Amino acid sequence: MCMKQSIKITSDQMRLLALFDRVTHASARDCIEDEKQDRVTFVVEPGMMGRAIGKGGANIKSLEAAVGRSVDLVEFDEDPARFIAKLFGPKLVLDSKLDKRHDGSAQVILYVDPMKKGLVVGREGRNAERARMLARRYFGIDKITISTREGGA
Repeated sequence: MCMKQSIKITSDQMRLLALFDRVTHASARDCIEDEKQDRVTFVVEPGMMGRAIGKGGANIKSLEAAVGRSVDLVEFDEDPARFIAKLFGPKLVLDSKLDKRHDGSAQVILYVDPMKKGLVVGREGRNAERARMLARRYFGIDKITISTREGGA
């Protein structure tokens, strides 16, 4: 199937992860700095999302003030399709599945409401690109297809 890659964390990312831990009292397994979009994405351990967000989003606001950039959180999942769907949230993704091909490669297919496809893709494809980067980083998956299907999930 897909080969997991070893993830290298820079000293700056280690500093951000330590800050995340101090501010939220939750565990993150990774952080990705996106200079182009001026944001930091933290990959939160399963079950820690509520603690990471904090009451009324207080922890996210504190993190954004400390790093001076936008902060995104995504909860890790061992299942690639669920992990990628969590990037967008249940309000945008109706269903997701992992499609394994005969050549050994794989893709994640996200099924979305046709009226919300633009939100999923994001301005200039930003959201889709972040999802591809994380799918590649964690699962060795290079292709994500965003599909609409009639009649919902």
